Amino acid sequence: MSTVRARLATTSKLRPIISIIVLVVLHLAGLGIMFSTEDDLVSKAAFLFAWGILNCFWIAILRRPAAAAGMSLIVLVILIALSLFKHRALTMTISFFDVMMIDPDTISFVLDTFPDLGWQLTRAALVAVPLVAFVWWLDTLRPRLSYALAGCVLSFVALATLSLLVPLDREDEFQDHNYVSKFVRSGAVAAVDLATRKMLESDAQAVGALGAEHAGECQPAAKLPHIILILDESSFDASALPGVKVGPDYKRHFQSFDGRDRRLIVEGAGGPTWYTEYNVLTGLSVRSFGRFAEGVTRIAAGRVERGLPHALRRCGYRTYSFYPYTGAFLGARAFQKTAGIERFLEAKDLGSIRRNPDRFYYDVAARTLTWELGQTPLFLLVYTVANHFPWQSPYRPDLTPDWRNLGNRADLDEYLRRQEMSKRDYVDFVARLRREFPDESFLIVRFGDHQPGLAKYFIDPTLSESEVGERVRLFDRRYYTSYYVIDAINFTPADLSSALDRLDASYLPLAVLEAAGVPLAPSFAEQKKILQRCDGLFYGCNGGSEVRRFNRLLIDAGLIKGL
Repeated sequence: MSTVRARLATTSKLRPIISIIVLVVLHLAGLGIMFSTEDDLVSKAAFLFAWGILNCFWIAILRRPAAAAGMSLIVLVILIALSLFKHRALTMTISFFDVMMIDPDTISFVLDTFPDLGWQLTRAALVAVPLVAFVWWLDTLRPRLSYALAGCVLSFVALATLSLLVPLDREDEFQDHNYVSKFVRSGAVAAVDLATRKMLESDAQAVGALGAEHAGECQPAAKLPHIILILDESSFDASALPGVKVGPDYKRHFQSFDGRDRRLIVEGAGGPTWYTEYNVLTGLSVRSFGRFAEGVTRIAAGRVERGLPHALRRCGYRTYSFYPYTGAFLGARAFQKTAGIERFLEAKDLGSIRRNPDRFYYDVAARTLTWELGQTPLFLLVYTVANHFPWQSPYRPDLTPDWRNLGNRADLDEYLRRQEMSKRDYVDFVARLRREFPDESFLIVRFGDHQPGLAKYFIDPTLSESEVGERVRLFDRRYYTSYYVIDAINFTPADLSSALDRLDASYLPLAVLEAAGVPLAPSFAEQKKILQRCDGLFYGCNGGSEVRRFNRLLIDAGLIKGL
């Protein structure tokens, strides 16, 4: 008995020392993760503030600092693992929107990709839970609840201040680093915004009202054409870059059937295709969402039920989207179905397992026309991706055996070579439509979703990287200018009055509807008035007041819900 008592006494004396050692080791492990995954000073500071929030939160729950450090470490490991998984699957790291907007598509995608994920998580829990329970029993320290709550609040204030003063670079979301800091910075900003504003900018009330969007019959003046809307990934007229050498017939690819050069002002610089998707499908502005813009497609799914496909379905169109990636990417499937797309075909539906030349997607469109032609017109949203980054190595050089570099920087010449591939495939596609469907009429609208990421360094080579970032932040249009082209086969566009030479992307659906001769629904008739008042500007007109009023009208009409 005396031996047992002696051992218990020894254990009792050692527990405080062991618990402090465990606490120190766990915090050192946290620091090790920080130094191995966070690159710069701001990211490391954000990590430390997040570490403080987590530890103080768990101390308030468990009242044991060592157990709290253990739980905090588990949370960080899970977060980093999920971020690595997402980057491997979708080339993006995890952000707060992944937690804020969890949708069935994302859950299905995760389970399909990792069918044994549930068992892996169970095994991890079987190891982690007993260890945390042991550390909890071992820990003899008892910090005050008030100290934990104060630490949590102060750490969050510091994190939010840092996140607001040093905004995240949107393109950094595609980089495989800074997992924890990017997530917590996006979360801190979202928390502040949710507490101080609505997700969508809109007036409290607006003068006037919209008529019922789907009331009455659609009575066009003439037979409606099939409409093919082509999203030309990362493409724009690079001849606008100072000092860049292009081929002799380069600019012809950016001219419409009437010989005019038309510029499209998009709302994303260098990467966010989903911004322009939102513009051209809904006819609305991403900038209305402020710092929630990153999650616009996930936020809009089920909430925004107005746009080009809806307007076309009102007039009998059947609507299709040929999406070159997984439909779980940023909630693309859920968003597009909400926006009025009836048949959403993602990469696996198209038979695609890798990036394809543009001709692959044009072939899908032509075959769909062959199968689906009937009494009603078709709307096809076609994505092309040959121009997508990276440009450091040639993509399918066999398709341009006669290509000779033009004397630009290597990545820019590769980009221009891919544009040449795109031009040839588009010319062949138009010729195929003429040949295989001689009795059908087509309106084709092709547009660039944003400039390539490399373009921003050529626009003004005298600027530093930070100065370029500031120009992008201030919405310098040079960094947001893409193009759009209108072509027609066996068809004369009915009305090009909205197809201005410089047009904000949110107006592109209006231009498409009028060019096709589709009678305007009440919301588009109202938007036409805004276009005329603002000369092609949308969000940038009158300090955003036109857009805020228009959003309120759409909310009152039931076309935007829950925002």
